[in-house]
Amino acid sequence: MGGSRAQVNKAHKTRFASKSSRNIHKTSLKDKHQNAKSDRFGKGARAARIQRNNMIRDQKRAAALNEKRALSGSASPPRVIVLFGLSAHVDLNSVERDLLGLLSTKCSNEAFPTVVSSEYKMRATVLKAPHGDLSSCMDMAKVADLVAFVTSASSPCEGGSSDYIDSFGAQCLSVFKAIGLPSTVVLIRDLPSDLKGRNESKKLCNSSLASEFPEQCKFYPADTKDDLHKFLYILKDQRLKPPHWRNQRAYVASQKLEMLDHDSVSGKCTLCVTGYIRARNLSVNQLVHVSGAGDYQLSKIDILRDPYALNPRKEHDTMDADDVPDLQVISSLVPDSSKQEPLHVENVPDPLAGEQTWPTEAEMAEAEENLKHKKKRKLPPGTSEYQAAWIVDESDEDDVESNDESEGGMVLDGVEIGVASNDLDEDQGSLDLGESDGETETDSMMVDGDMTREQIEDDIKRLKDAHAEDEEYPDEVDTPIDVPARKRFAKYRGLKSFRTSSWDPKESLPQEYSRIFAFDNFARTRKHVLAKALERDNESKDETVSPGTYARLYIKEVPQTVASYLCLRAKMMPIISCGLLQHESKMSVLHFSIKKHDSYHEPIKGKEELIFHVGFRQFVARPVFSSDNFNSDKHKMEKFLHAGRFSVASIYAPISFPPLCLVAMKKSGVMGSPVLAAVGSLISVDPDRIILKKIILTGYPQRVSKVKATVRYMFHSPEDVKWFKPVELWTKCGRRGRIKETVGTHGAMKCLFNGVLQQNDTVCMSLFKRAYPKWPEQRFPLSNL
Repeated sequence: MGGSRAQVNKAHKTRFASKSSRNIHKTSLKDKHQNAKSDRFGKGARAARIQRNNMIRDQKRAAALNEKRALSGSASPPRVIVLFGLSAHVDLNSVERDLLGLLSTKCSNEAFPTVVSSEYKMRATVLKAPHGDLSSCMDMAKVADLVAFVTSASSPCEGGSSDYIDSFGAQCLSVFKAIGLPSTVVLIRDLPSDLKGRNESKKLCNSSLASEFPEQCKFYPADTKDDLHKFLYILKDQRLKPPHWRNQRAYVASQKLEMLDHDSVSGKCTLCVTGYIRARNLSVNQLVHVSGAGDYQLSKIDILRDPYALNPRKEHDTMDADDVPDLQVISSLVPDSSKQEPLHVENVPDPLAGEQTWPTEAEMAEAEENLKHKKKRKLPPGTSEYQAAWIVDESDEDDVESNDESEGGMVLDGVEIGVASNDLDEDQGSLDLGESDGETETDSMMVDGDMTREQIEDDIKRLKDAHAEDEEYPDEVDTPIDVPARKRFAKYRGLKSFRTSSWDPKESLPQEYSRIFAFDNFARTRKHVLAKALERDNESKDETVSPGTYARLYIKEVPQTVASYLCLRAKMMPIISCGLLQHESKMSVLHFSIKKHDSYHEPIKGKEELIFHVGFRQFVARPVFSSDNFNSDKHKMEKFLHAGRFSVASIYAPISFPPLCLVAMKKSGVMGSPVLAAVGSLISVDPDRIILKKIILTGYPQRVSKVKATVRYMFHSPEDVKWFKPVELWTKCGRRGRIKETVGTHGAMKCLFNGVLQQNDTVCMSLFKRAYPKWPEQRFPLSNL
C-alpha cells in the first residue's frame, strides 16, 4: 500500500556471512588492470576531463624542462643583469667588479661586459644604471632580465619613500612598476661586520623595503664574495619572468653600433646593430624601430658565430675577442621584395573624397583675396572700415531681407531647427506659455538702456567675480562683445542628452584624418596580426632568425645625424631595435589610459608636446585629454590632465597593438632633459572615438516672474538670440527651460522655465563641438637633429 514512498530499512549485516558473499567485492589483479585501463580511456565527461588534465600537465612539465635546458644551454642569449642603486651613496662599481670577478671566465672588451662562466653554467651582461638619468635607466629596465636593486645599510637617505631610497630612486621604482618589473632582487651592501649587528641591519632593511617590492622579491647580503656566490648559485636555476608585453616582439640590445655606406647627397647611411636576438623570431622582411629614431627597413641580416659560447667544446674553435678583428659570418638573410613589409607611414589623401568639410587655409586665403578685389562702394568722406561694414547696398539689403525668413537656427542633435520652434521636450514638464503676473512691455524695454561697452564689461565682470570660486562649472566662457556669438561658436551645437543623443563620427573631420589609417574591426585585426606573428616563428630559417642568435642587422636609410648621435649614445647604454608587427608603422589615432605622476606638480595642458614611451618605441605626440564614459559613445574633453585620477589621452601616432605600457615625459625648458610627467597603458586604436569639448554660456536674470524671466548678458544681439533659440537652457539651481523671444537690441531675452526661478540663480546654455588631437610637428625625439 505504501507504493514508491514506502519506508525501506537497511538490511542487517549478519556477522556470519558466507564465504562467497564476503569475497564478492574482490577482483583479481588482471581484472583490476583491465578495469583501470577501461576507466581511464572510457567514455564519459569525467574520463575526458581527467585525460585532458593529464595532457595539460604533461605539456607544462615538458615546456618547463625545455625552458630549463634552454637557459642552461648556449641557445639562449646572455641574461641581462641591471644594477640599480636605490640612492646616490651606493657604489655600483664595486658591485659590478665583484660580480664580474666571480663570473669572468671570458669577458668582452665592449662597453657592456658579457661574461661566460662554466662554473655557474651561465652567460650574463652586466649593466649599471646611471643615477640621475631617468631615460637611460628606463631603457635599461626595458631589456633587463633581472633588476638588482642595490642599497646601502649604513647610509640613510632623505626625501624618499624609505630610509634606504632617495627621491630619484623612488621615482625610478615607480616608473619600473609602470612599464612592468622583470624578476627583481635586492642586494644589501655595507652591513656591520659583527653577526648580531649584521642580522639586525638586514632585518631593518627588509622591513623598510618589503612594501616597495613584489612579494617574490628576495633580499641578499652582497658584501663578500661568498654572499655573491650564494646569490649567483640561486640565480643560475631561477626562472626569470619578463614583462608580458616584451614577449610579443623580437628585439636587440646593441653590443656594437656602426655606420656604413654614407651618402652625402641624401644625407642617409646604413646603421649596423650587432647583438643577440631576443624574445621572438626576427624576420628580415619585418620593419624595425630604432628607439627614438623611427621606423626603418632591413637590407640584410648576418648570422654571426657566437663569440661567447657556453659549450666548452665550441669555445676552442673561437679565439678571444682581442684576437678576432671581425666576427665570422655563418650565413646571411636578404629580404624578399614580394614579402617585405612596406614602410607606409601616412595615407595618401584623395582631394575628391570630400573628407574635409571645413575650409582649409588655402581656401581661406583665396576667399580673402577675392574680398580685396570686390567692387568698391561709394561711401561718405571720413567713413572708417568699421562704419562701412554697417552700410548695406540696396541690392545687398534685398538679399538680407529675403534670407531673414529662411535663416535656420542653431543645430540641435545634428538637425537644424527653425527659430520659430517653441516646444519643450515632454520630460521638461508643462509650462504656462501665457502672459502673466504683471510683466509689462515697459519692464522689457528697461533692459536695454543706453549702456556703453565699458559699462557692460564692468557689469559682467562684477557678476563673474561672484562665481569665480565655483569649481563645479569649469567650462564657463564669456560671450564676446565684438564678434557675433553665432560666428564665434559656429562649430558648436546643442545636445538634448549627452549620453543618448546621436553624433555621426564621420562628420566634419579635420584634414589630418585623410592621412591616417583605420580598422573596420580593431579586435579582429589584432587577433589576426598576433596569429601571423606566431606563424612567423615557425617559418623556415631562410627568412627568420631565432632567439639567442648573435646577429648583425643592417638598417638602411637612416639619417646620418641621427646615426652619429646613436653611435655616441651607444657607448653609454645599449640602443634598442625592435621588430614591428604588421601595420605598426602606419599613423592612426591611439587612446591611452593615463594618470599624472605624483612627482610632477606642473600643469599638463591638452595638446602640449610630450614624449611617449610605448613599449620599446618612442615618439612625440600632442594629446587631447578626455574622460572615459563607459555608458556612452561620447566623451567629454578635459583641458588639463588632473592629478589623482585616470583620463584618456588621444594622440596621432604609429599604430601599436596592446598590451603595452606608457611613460609620458615632458621637456623642461628649451634645452632641458625630459622629466617624468605621467604613466599609463594603451587602450585601443580608434579614430571614431568621439571627444566633445563643452562650453557653457551664462546669463543672469534681471526680471523674474515665477516661471518667466528676462535674461541678459548671455548674448549681445537679437540675431544671436534667434540663432541659439532651439538650444535648451538650464540653471545652477536645477531648473530647465527655453528661450521664448528676444527683447530689445542688446541681446536680452525672455525665457520660460519648468519651475519658479530665483533671482540669484544663473541661467546656462551647454554647447558642444568635437575635439581632435594635434598633429605633431616632429614624429620622433631624434628627428630634429
